[in-house]
Amino acid sequence: MITDKAAELGFDEERLANIGRVIERDVSEEKYDGAAVCVSRGGEVAGFGAFGYADRAAGRDLVKDDVFLSFSVAKQLTVAVVLNRVDRGDLSLTGKVADVIPEFGCRGKENITLYQMLTHTAGLMFGTPPIDPMQLGNLETVVAATCASVVESVPGEQVHYSALVAHAVMAEMVRRVEGSKRSFREILAEDLFEPLGMNDTALGKRPDLAERMCPIVARDRRTGLFEPEMVEMLGAVIGEDSEIPAGGCLTTAADINTFASMLRAGGAANGVRILSPAILELATYNHTGDKPNLMWSYVVGMRGWEMFPAALGIGFFTRGEGVFPSPFGTMASPLTFGGLGAGSNMFWVDPESDVTCTFLSTGLIEESYNAERLQKISDLVHASLVI
Repeated sequence: MITDKAAELGFDEERLANIGRVIERDVSEEKYDGAAVCVSRGGEVAGFGAFGYADRAAGRDLVKDDVFLSFSVAKQLTVAVVLNRVDRGDLSLTGKVADVIPEFGCRGKENITLYQMLTHTAGLMFGTPPIDPMQLGNLETVVAATCASVVESVPGEQVHYSALVAHAVMAEMVRRVEGSKRSFREILAEDLFEPLGMNDTALGKRPDLAERMCPIVARDRRTGLFEPEMVEMLGAVIGEDSEIPAGGCLTTAADINTFASMLRAGGAANGVRILSPAILELATYNHTGDKPNLMWSYVVGMRGWEMFPAALGIGFFTRGEGVFPSPFGTMASPLTFGGLGAGSNMFWVDPESDVTCTFLSTGLIEESYNAERLQKISDLVHASLVI
């Protein structure tokens, strides 16, 4: 890990470099295949390294500009555009989804608000809609299937994580309030990626990025929240024209660091303001209190864990308060926020220490073990900060 500015930025260089050694040890034990890690403070990079394999089977080493499938880190990219539209007055957090997408307002979904969608309290389905899996990248098809669906819990009462469909519907809301003039792929590119200089990020397999993409392999074959085969299937489902706002971006560690740096700077970077400080302050604290995220119910039996708070903000995961499994680390400040990708990726921003961390990995692992891994990596980052 390159740590040229670590000491200058308040890190113990040896402790920060230990992150790479821990990753290399886990890769050698075939727990996963590789990872790219970028740690910054005050918007300046303190450490950046690539470890292990991009493709273990081919013997291809991972390099810092390799391209990864975002998995659910794409949710926060989508959320940034949604919150931008709230800033502009095009959408309202308290407004009903059905006011923008009339056909959504049926089967218990009539009064669901944008706020409930963003906090995963809308009661929408956790899994994929009843469509051909190869159509998951067709935004119109996914939205239509979601509009025809029934709620799985009473809106507003439980944290019922929606892995795919909620963000498809929110992407369609963004499209409709501007008259459906652009695809959501174009909106993300023109309104977020290009202004921030995220030149190696796209929704769908942009050809130049697909050439550099790390293969999707589930190194850990244990079945938990997701079946390994289902996770690997995403590599085949996503094509150049695919639009999966909840998980279908291609990106790099440097680009996600750029996005995280925009968030830590209060919503502006590269001379461009994406979000207001006011909406970021609102969005990045715990809005779900002590309610558990029912997505994690399986770990009570599988791992013997006790349920813990979901600690969800408006479109972001937050650290929250207390000691419980947290991918952002047990040492993080309560207002730390960010995003997570299934068995694979994360980024976070700790406003108190002014530190950001990006972790993108190859060789996916089961979700509860991934949460433990991310907590370990995050705690190593926090423990390396000495000033």
